[in-house]
Parts: sequence; C-alpha cells; structure tokens
Amino acid sequence: MDPAPFRVQVMSKRDYYEVLSVSRNASDDELKGAYRRLAMKYHPDRNPDSEDAIVQFKEAKEAYEILSDPRKRAAFDQFGHAGVDSAGGGGFGGAGIRDIFDEVFGDIFGGRGGERVFRGADLKYDLALSLEEAVFGTTSKIRVPCRTECEDCSGSGATPGTSPETCATCNGQGQVRVQQGFFSIQQTCPRCRGTGKVISDPCKTCRGEGRVHEHKTLSVKVPPGVDNGDRIRLTGEGEAGERGGPPGDLYVEVTVREHAIFVRDGANLFCEVPISFVDAALGGDLEVPTLSGRVNLKVPTETQTDKLFRLRGKGVKPVRGGGPGDLICKVVVETPVNLTAKQKDMLRDFEKSIRGSKRTHDPRASTWLDSVKKFFDSITS
Repeated sequence: MDPAPFRVQVMSKRDYYEVLSVSRNASDDELKGAYRRLAMKYHPDRNPDSEDAIVQFKEAKEAYEILSDPRKRAAFDQFGHAGVDSAGGGGFGGAGIRDIFDEVFGDIFGGRGGERVFRGADLKYDLALSLEEAVFGTTSKIRVPCRTECEDCSGSGATPGTSPETCATCNGQGQVRVQQGFFSIQQTCPRCRGTGKVISDPCKTCRGEGRVHEHKTLSVKVPPGVDNGDRIRLTGEGEAGERGGPPGDLYVEVTVREHAIFVRDGANLFCEVPISFVDAALGGDLEVPTLSGRVNLKVPTETQTDKLFRLRGKGVKPVRGGGPGDLICKVVVETPVNLTAKQKDMLRDFEKSIRGSKRTHDPRASTWLDSVKKFFDSITS
C-alpha cells in the first residue's frame, strides 16, 4: 500500500507568549483578556468552514491553559515546551476546550458557574446609496455610535490592578432562592444582578460598566447588485458585551435613493424616453442612456406612444447571482408646445391633408369612432 496518504506533518510549536501576544510578565487579567479576544475571533462556531481558525483556536487555548496555571507557567518559563509537554499540559489532554472557554467566558456560553458575561447588543445602521453605487458596488465609510470595551479596565469594570469579587449574597451563582410559604423561588441576585461578581472599586473611566460610549468609523464593502432592504452583516462590530463578553454584530441596511432617469424593479431597469411627433411617425435612431454608457435605439416608423423597447442585458446583475436583467424603455410621444402662428397653420394644413372619407392615417381613432357610433346606435334603437 502506498504510504503517502498517511504522511504526518510535524510542526514546531510557537512560544505561548507569542501566541497570546503578551509580554512574559503579563498579569492574569492580561492573559485572560488576550485569550478572550483570540477565542472570540477564532471560535469554531464563528468559523465553521475554516480549518486554520480551528488550529488558531486550539493553539490559543493551549497557551492560556499553560500560562494561567502558575506551576505550568513556571515550568514553561524555565524549560520551554519541554517543561510542560511531559506533564500533559502542552497537549489537549488536560482541561478541554470547553473547560477553558467556560472559565473565561462564563455562563453566556453554557459555563458551569462563576462570573457571567453577556453578549453585546446587535446594532443597525441605515446606509443610503445612489443607484450606481448599488448596481456596481462601492466601499463606504460609516460612523456608528456604540458602546465599546473600556480600554483602561479591559471590560472588567474594575479599577486597573483590581478584579471583581465573588458576590457574597449568591456565592457567585448569580441566583438566589426566596422562600414564599411552601414555595421556593429562584430569582436573579439583587446585589450582583445575575453576574455573580461585584465591583468594590469601579473603574473611573467607565464607572464600573466595562464599556464606554463613543463613535467608531468603519469601512463597509458593498457588493454589486444590492437593493432596498438588503443587509450587510459585520460580525463583532456591534456593542461590546458586558463584563468583557463578546460583542454583538452590526447590520448595515441598504436604502437606494431615487434616480433621475431609471426605476429599478429587481434585475430590470425602466425609463421613459420622450420622442417627437416626427420621430414617432417617420422613425429614426435615438440615443438612450444606460448605467454603463449610451446606446442607440432604433425607433420604427409609425411608433405609438407607450411602446416598450427591451435592451437585453442592460439592467442589473443581482447580488444573489444570475444574469443581468434588461433595460425597458417606454417611448412617450410629446405634443409640441409654444408653436408660432405659422407652425399652427402648417399643422392645420397637415390635418386637412390626412383627413378623408376613410381615416387610414389614424386607425386607432377610426376604430374608436366606430365603437362610439355603434354604442349610440344601440341606445337609440
């Protein structure tokens, strides 16, 4: 059997401090904050189709597992990976990924207790685009008001150098039992409001909330073909979570402004093209605008008002796939205005020249007059 399919690639491990991007004298809070950011970024639930993200997530988990344990950290500082691999700390046989994740993120991800963190709120932003921007795509800068993680306390709400303390009322559970007669009711702890922690020395910047109000500027890449009501999701760009929890998402909802010439309906574009009486009668070539340039439209002789002409492929290519739509032009015969006396006389002479016993030059009027005559005959008979 060919052994090639069973080849194993051996990779050297990176320094754990390098993995978490922290200094070698980083505090426990700094380690936890660094791991929290990496775990949120590379968590498999957020990157279901990325093998690389899974590897990054496991690498961050392994680094935090070692460096958060004083004994393992001391061994790693002295002997490197050799000091922890033999103890099982460098692999994945110690605390599981869920164990470490629960330790950092708490019950919001199904943890077993301890400090609770809460995911930040999702935000919505209305983005107005021109028709051209919606059809061809664009990159827009937006400024969004939101609550972001306090940099001074890394979202903990406690003064730097201190940490939230376990709530004495609920013993860190976030819930208390209240006896009412024969019934025992579990309620949210009134002291810690369900977080399991209390802050005795609040951060001066965020006043203990762990978040601050500010505006952030983002660059939004709008794909070609978006339409009214389409939403673009920016993962992790919503409000920061409470107690260092993961941020929510930002949903950018598209609104397309009215256009001076075109009206969009799905993949198709519509426009009205005014033409003169002479062009309608004799035919000719008209220059018609499209979103990608000008094209010539050949108008046949004896064209009537409201006649529709379809220009294939001159519409919109939808954002969800499929071929481009069409541009549909409706010609509207325009009645001349501001005529001189001479021009009016010429029109009267023209009118006399086409009037005869049979109305061969205006068949629709002739048919209509015949219908009117029959209608009145039926009434009087």
